[in-house]
Amino acid sequence: MPRRKREPVETVDYTDPEGNVLTLRQSLSSRTIRKLNKPHRKDAASSEDVWARRNEMLFEYLAVNWEISGLPLDDQKMLIGRYRMADSGEKQWVRETIDRHVERFLPELVE
Repeated sequence: MPRRKREPVETVDYTDPEGNVLTLRQSLSSRTIRKLNKPHRKDAASSEDVWARRNEMLFEYLAVNWEISGLPLDDQKMLIGRYRMADSGEKQWVRETIDRHVERFLPELVE
C-alpha cells in the first residue's frame, strides 16, 4: 500500500553558531499535544529520565530537518539517531532552541 501524501507543514529554521540548521514544525496536532502533555509515570524512572524522554519526544515530533556540516538529515529515524549521538553542547543548543520555539509557537506545551 503506498504511503499517503502528507500536507506540507509550516516550519522555522534555526541556525547554530557553527552554521548548522535545525528545521522545526510550527504546529502539532491536538492529539500529539495531548500525548506530550500527558503526565509520565515517575515510578518507573527518575525525574531526570522523564525530563530526558520528554525532550527527546519534543525533538522527535518537531524536527523536520537538521543540516549538519552541509549534510541534510530529514528521515525521522536518522534525525532521532543523530540527536541521540549529539554531544552535550549540541543537545543543549537543541533543547534551548526547542524551548524558545515551543514558547513562541506552541505555548500549550509549556510546562
